[in-house]
Formats: sequence, structure tokens, C-alpha cells
Amino acid sequence: MSGVSVAVAPRSEPDQTITPKSDQKLHHHQQKEQAVMGGVMGSLRVIELQLVAFIMVFSVSGLVPLIDIIFPAFTSAYLFILSRFAFPSHGNATASSQEIFQGSRMFRMYVILGTTIGLFLPLAYVLGGFARGDEHAVRSATPHLFLLSFQILTENIISGLSLFSPPVRALVPLLYTVRRLFLIIDWTVDVWINKTLPANAHFKDVAWLWFGKSLAVANLVYFSINLFGFLIPQFLPRSFERYFMERNEVYAKGAEDKRSAAASNTSQATTTTQGSKKAD
Repeated sequence: MSGVSVAVAPRSEPDQTITPKSDQKLHHHQQKEQAVMGGVMGSLRVIELQLVAFIMVFSVSGLVPLIDIIFPAFTSAYLFILSRFAFPSHGNATASSQEIFQGSRMFRMYVILGTTIGLFLPLAYVLGGFARGDEHAVRSATPHLFLLSFQILTENIISGLSLFSPPVRALVPLLYTVRRLFLIIDWTVDVWINKTLPANAHFKDVAWLWFGKSLAVANLVYFSINLFGFLIPQFLPRSFERYFMERNEVYAKGAEDKRSAAASNTSQATTTTQGSKKAD
């Protein structure tokens, strides 16, 4: 899910030409920004540790099929190969740490909604299934939750590494979302067709059943829109546009450096020739 990873903009150096009063205000403002930044980064570290814990628990629980356990390893290897041979990075670490898609406040609300629907509510559903002894609910939702945890962890890790270019980073949510859609379809079929309740079931059991059904459909709708309405038509093209723009800038700078070096060599050769003629 693009946008799950949080990109933190690099800090800028203070302007040394400002007045002392303005300097004091700016220093105070920067201290507040650094405190907020430290809180955000600390939260990210905590979230990553929690995701690692989820991944380990899900892996050893036997609730995740073997193909889904292998999928992150295959995806990581494929992304590394692409970063080495197909789309090598041309930017620096600062450029790589910036967001590929900087959306509006509505877009950020959309991302928060996706995180809630895709991560927090399924996690509550799985934990509730453990508490209720509902193995069917746990088994149907855990594979999606496992891969989403891996996706978020991978996005957070590679978002700050200059090794990975924008197209490679954009492929992380794309590949994971495609695979998770199949799992979400299986989850939806499981709770809507394969799971039934007796006619005299208690209200809390009926409410729990409909919570699972609604959650599966919400994930199916959200991530289908996310894949076909955002990742493919907007996020992926923008990443390639940024990649080729960075590549053209690197090539243009290299060509300019070669021209400057050639002009310098020509100037030195001319000076040497003129000096030799004067000596003669």
C-alpha cells in the first residue's frame, strides 16, 4: 500500500544572515521540529519492531501458507536484482528519502483509512478470533496481515536507502498488493460462503460474523481501488518520470563535465604551444 511508509524530509541548515531576534525564533522553531521529528522516528522504530514481532509470530504459527512465507524473500531478491541491473539508482540518499508521491491532506486521510482497514482492524479481528477460539477467522485473515506487515516493513526500510531507485520502490506496494488481493478474495469467499452460523446463534456471534464479512469486503474494495486507481495509473508512472529525470540530469552533468575538461585541455595545449613559440 503506497503511503504506508512515512518519508521524513531532511532537515535544512539555518540561515546565518538573519537578525539575532529572528535567529532566536528560528532556533526555537527548529527545536520544536526536531522534537517532533524525533518522536516520529521513534514511533517508526517501535512500529518496525512490532511488525517484526508480528511476522515472526505468524511465520511460526502455521497459519500462513508456505508460498506466502516464501513470497517476501522472492520479492526482495527480485527488487535487488532490478536495482542492480534494470533500474540502478542515479540519485543521492537525500533524494531517495523523499516521497515519490506528495499528496494532499485528503490523500493522507485516504492512506490513514487504508492503514486502519488493512492493518489495525484485521489485527483486531485476528486477536479477537484467538480470544473467541474462532480458528476459521484467524486462518482466513492471517495471510493478508502477514504480507501487509512485510510490505510496510520493506517500504520503511528501503525508503531511506539510496540503493533503490524510485521505480524499484514503487514496485514494492504494487507487487505486494497484487498478491494480497488474491488472499483477500480467498478471505472474502471464506467468510461469506464457507462460514455459517446455526439458526439460534447469539447476537454477539452474529455481530462477529458480520464484522468479519464487512472487513473482508472493505479490504477488497479499498485495495482494488488502490491498485487499479492509484498505484498503476498514478504512482508507478510518476516514479518512472522521476527516475528518468534524475538519469537525464546525471547524463547532462557528465556531458558538461567532459566538455569543460576538453576545453581546459585545449586551453592548456594552446598556452603550451604559444609558450614554445616565444621561446624559439
